[in-house]
Amino acid sequence: MSDAIRRHVLRDGQTEVTVLSLGCCVQDWQVAGRRVVLGYADPEDYRANPKSMGMTVGRVANRISGGRFTLDDRTSDLPRNSGPNTIHGGPDGFGKRLWRMQPEGARAVTLHLASPHLDQGFPGALEVSVRLTLDGAALTWEMLARPDRPTPVNLCQHLYFNLALRGDIRDHRFHIAAERYTPTDAATLPTGEILPVAGTRYDFRAPQRLAEIDPGRAGYDLNFALDGGAGPAATAESPDGMRLRLWTDRPGLQFYTGAHLTHHGTPRPGVDHAAFGGFCMEAQDFPDAVNRPGFPPTLCTPDHPYRQRTTIEIAPT
Repeated sequence: MSDAIRRHVLRDGQTEVTVLSLGCCVQDWQVAGRRVVLGYADPEDYRANPKSMGMTVGRVANRISGGRFTLDDRTSDLPRNSGPNTIHGGPDGFGKRLWRMQPEGARAVTLHLASPHLDQGFPGALEVSVRLTLDGAALTWEMLARPDRPTPVNLCQHLYFNLALRGDIRDHRFHIAAERYTPTDAATLPTGEILPVAGTRYDFRAPQRLAEIDPGRAGYDLNFALDGGAGPAATAESPDGMRLRLWTDRPGLQFYTGAHLTHHGTPRPGVDHAAFGGFCMEAQDFPDAVNRPGFPPTLCTPDHPYRQRTTIEIAPT
């Protein structure tokens, strides 16, 4: 495969989304000319991309404690890229790869990736496809991963959103349809518990303005156990009424408010990559599920491949 980064633009109505073959990445998303995601102006900056901006994360998103897990009495040792742990599939995860891009006109594109056996230490070869479809103001990810033997899979989109024209996201209001969350330790690893959000700073069952619920600017980087149901799993809204709504069939949502964002490369015009410059809502399975028997499993097999469908709509209210 050529080392060149391919680009495809999806358009429908007032919405325009730019997709890159590197990392199966959303580089840009505009609604009526307003840029609503963070991103780099130069596609080459995505080769480093230390904050996973816009990419599709895999083979296993989020953290794996100790960089290892045991499957069928065999322990897999993974390269560590977050202290003693592995995050987002390892240092050469799916977000760092060139995917094969298959455009399907102005409203859809499919990207393909072949991951060999023992890729980043994970057992089993994996054939991955991600179809992105734009329908009006809504972008849908249809993810499919077929292994040749049992292996954990947990894919997610890792876009950073800022729905305002300028400034940080602390005036945004957030809602997450989750009565429970998975608490973490000092290393942001899940403790294995699943606890109620009631009475905690993690209660977003009613919309909360970030600056009010987090006055100390500690930020959030946490997985929520979604309630499920037909309604949106999460919403966000800027002070001037630009609204994001997310639907997913995944059991979890990692909510990250960008407290540790730093400048790297050249941002696209009008975008600031400073702390709290953007937020992530990562539809996913629970973090470290391969080492947490009380969490929903992430194991896929040839007979039960991985599938995910997530839709994000961004439009004025």
